[in-house]
Amino acid sequence: MSVDVKYTTSATATGGRDGRSVTEDGSLDVKLGVPKEMGGNGQGNNPEQLFAAGYSACFLGAMKAVASHDKDGPRVPADATVKATVGIGPRSEGGFGITAALDISLPGVPREQAEALVNKAHQVCPYSNATRGNVDVKLTVL
Repeated sequence: MSVDVKYTTSATATGGRDGRSVTEDGSLDVKLGVPKEMGGNGQGNNPEQLFAAGYSACFLGAMKAVASHDKDGPRVPADATVKATVGIGPRSEGGFGITAALDISLPGVPREQAEALVNKAHQVCPYSNATRGNVDVKLTVL
C-alpha cells in the first residue's frame, strides 16, 4: 500500500502514561496521567482520550469531504457532531486492545441518507482505515 503523504507531524512523549506529550511545534503540550480505573490518580489526559478526540474530529471531516463530492447527497449540517467513545482493556489472547464507538448526529438529515453518508465516511476516514481489522468500531447514527 502506498500513501501520497501531504502532511506530517511529530509528538514526543516522556514518562509514558504518567508523563507529558508535546508536538514538534509546541501547539499541543499535554500532561498525561493514568485513569483511576487503571490504577492511576486520574490527573492529566490519557492516550485513549487523545485518540477519541482525534477520531471524532477526523470522522466529521471525512463526512464533510464525502458530502462535498456527492452533488446529490446530503450536506453535513453545521451542528453535526461525532462522539467517539474509546475503551481499553486486556485481550483474551494477551496484551491490551482498544474499542471505539462513534455516535453520529446529523440533525435534519433523513436517517437513510445519514447512514449512507456515515458508511461512505467510514471507508475514507484515515482513523477508520487505520483501525479496520484491528479495532472493533461501532457506528451509530443518532
